[in-house]
Amino acid sequence: MPFPMFDRSRLQIEPLSARQHDLSLSDILPLEADIPAMEEPKLAEIAQRIRQARARGAAVMLIMGAHLLRRGNSRYIIDLMERGILTHIAMNGAGPIHDFEFALIGATTESVARYIRTGQFGMWRETGHLNEIARQAVSDGIGLGEAIGLAIEEGGFPYRDISILAAGYRLQVPVTVHVGIGQDIIHQHPNCDGAALGETSYRDFLIFAQSVTNLEGGVLLNFGSAVMGPEVYLKALSMARNVARQEGKQIAHFTTAVFDLPDLGDDFEAEPPKTDPRYYYRPWKTILVRTVADGGESFYVQGDHRQTFPNLWKYLRD
Repeated sequence: MPFPMFDRSRLQIEPLSARQHDLSLSDILPLEADIPAMEEPKLAEIAQRIRQARARGAAVMLIMGAHLLRRGNSRYIIDLMERGILTHIAMNGAGPIHDFEFALIGATTESVARYIRTGQFGMWRETGHLNEIARQAVSDGIGLGEAIGLAIEEGGFPYRDISILAAGYRLQVPVTVHVGIGQDIIHQHPNCDGAALGETSYRDFLIFAQSVTNLEGGVLLNFGSAVMGPEVYLKALSMARNVARQEGKQIAHFTTAVFDLPDLGDDFEAEPPKTDPRYYYRPWKTILVRTVADGGESFYVQGDHRQTFPNLWKYLRD
């Protein structure tokens, strides 16, 4: 006998107009904003590596947690896409939700503490349309990121100018979405189709892996993704190196940079021992150490994304 399953038809879904939003358009930084100074010489070196990578036609890939978007960096990211600097962006499942809501209503983010008490957390009708977009993407034969970008750009969303996904569709820069089933609010909705999310997110994984095949001489940036980014990158790099080895090529000489809040100390070029709790911080051992051990180089920049990314953008702009 199968185990009993939750009956989603009993859920009460409310419109976004009934939600109190924690972020609005005023939280998205304009390109002309005053950027807080940051005394971090590694930023200039990372920016130089990025310029060199693009000059040689290599990939510059940005893996991002949703907090990078929530800290107001959408316009900076889009500007780098428009100038041909970022060649691939990878998001977790939360990123498109915030991007979609911002583009649709100019606001996003709810108080978990407030809405979980009544079981209303995540139960917002318009956001659930992302599930329909995933279904359509299956029929269209495209990945989840491209499908959401298409829906925002061609759907006439009033604030689509700040949508990273719409920019990806418009500029033909891949923005891939790497979903963990059960991790995002749209998975709660009655119209969620796990098969559609799985198929379209897996297409995005293969698109990501193809971008990694051009990482030799390139740069991989990870902003605040502690699990999705390191794990997806690790598997994609193994796939890309497997094929490169058969062709007598290498994917070994590239730069990685992790931007996050934890204090890793001054020596992060060797992974910590298993007796150190920081051993389980995947960006350290995966992105900063193991995958660059054969000729690459890594950087770690500690700080708030509202400061680190604008300052990196400033170096690239200047």
